[in-house]
Amino acid sequence: MMGYDEPSSKRSAVLSPVRTRKTSPRLILIAVLLLGAAGYVAVQSDMPAKMAAYFGGGGGGAGRGAPPPPVRVASAVTKDVPVVVSTIGTVLANSVVTVKAQVDGPLLSANFREGQMVRRGDLLFRIDPAPFEAALRQAEANVERDRAQQASAQADADRAVMLADRGIVSAQQRDQLVASAKALAASVLADEAAVDRAKLNLGYTTIRSPIDGKTGAYTVYPGNQVHVSDQAGLITITQIQPVKITFNLPQANLPRLQDRLAQDDLIARVNLRNDAVEAASATGPVPAPERGIPVKVDFIGNTIDARTGTIELRATFANPDLRFVPGELIDAVVTLETLTQAVVIPHEAVNVGQEGTYVFVIGADNKVEMRAVQVAYEDQFIAAIGTGIKSGERVVTDGQLRLTPGITVNIVANAAESPVAGTPAEGAVQNAAAAQGG
Repeated sequence: MMGYDEPSSKRSAVLSPVRTRKTSPRLILIAVLLLGAAGYVAVQSDMPAKMAAYFGGGGGGAGRGAPPPPVRVASAVTKDVPVVVSTIGTVLANSVVTVKAQVDGPLLSANFREGQMVRRGDLLFRIDPAPFEAALRQAEANVERDRAQQASAQADADRAVMLADRGIVSAQQRDQLVASAKALAASVLADEAAVDRAKLNLGYTTIRSPIDGKTGAYTVYPGNQVHVSDQAGLITITQIQPVKITFNLPQANLPRLQDRLAQDDLIARVNLRNDAVEAASATGPVPAPERGIPVKVDFIGNTIDARTGTIELRATFANPDLRFVPGELIDAVVTLETLTQAVVIPHEAVNVGQEGTYVFVIGADNKVEMRAVQVAYEDQFIAAIGTGIKSGERVVTDGQLRLTPGITVNIVANAAESPVAGTPAEGAVQNAAAAQGG
């Protein structure tokens, strides 16, 4: 019996494997973007409420659940402010002398220690004096010999003059005897000069310090032969009491510098670079005009350095404790002028924005006002305000990043005293309870 045969098309469909449909990567990317957009919309819809709560409800007080931001403040004060300029300088020796031998001979002794402080006239070295003592004795003997010869010649000349007047001696003989006497007199003068020179050379065998100062290292040790032609000399002495302080300032400051020098009031405060820049005191860091050792500037250069646009200044310092050593670097602070009764606030209270400098002022209700100011002068501690702030007003010195105009703040005590007023700035903790209650 013949079976039933299915159509070939159906048979092939049943026997062939099932094909799965692959998802397109483009569709997956579109889905991810749609999910991200939905999340962004959800977050943005809640952002205004969160921002309002964070910044105190838009300035009308602290938002619900967000306390007023804490800040530290200081009161503006009125005081005289020195306008200063700072620079780096160098210590110079007041004088440097290389001691050299002035006669040749063996060096017998050195009568000081290397690095010792010496006074002018102190004995330093001795050169063998024996050859010079002998030369002196010879010169003195020559004087005695020529003096005797000159005396005899002078007597002969005197007799010849007398006899010539009587016609006993010719004029020629008289003139010869007179000339001989004069020549021997000149020889005596030359011999006396030789004695002086011999005494001088003998004195050069004892070498003494020409200045007060500190000795360096020996360049020649006893036992060696020394010569006048030795370029290195025997020792170098550096005068370090007093010392010179040299530094350069911009040429723009020259008129004010010259005015203060003419008034004998040009003072620099100097500090060694390895000392603390911010010296501690009972009232905190010491401002630049009060830091360092005061020295009087007594020299302003006569030319401007064309490469740097600066001019050299020098000051003299007694250096009583030998603290300053030639070659050391120093920090110098020079007062150019004084701002009389300027309004002063801490340096950290000044902020810089796109519109210029400004400060945050705290009103009586502990609300913040953003106020533009003009800074007349500032250093790392204080700012002298030309316009924008009155004495007694409170400014924010710490915590500015969380502030917006009109926000109510919580004033906390300062960690240290105000460097402006010299007393603690505004500061017992104020909770702004009234603002929160409102």
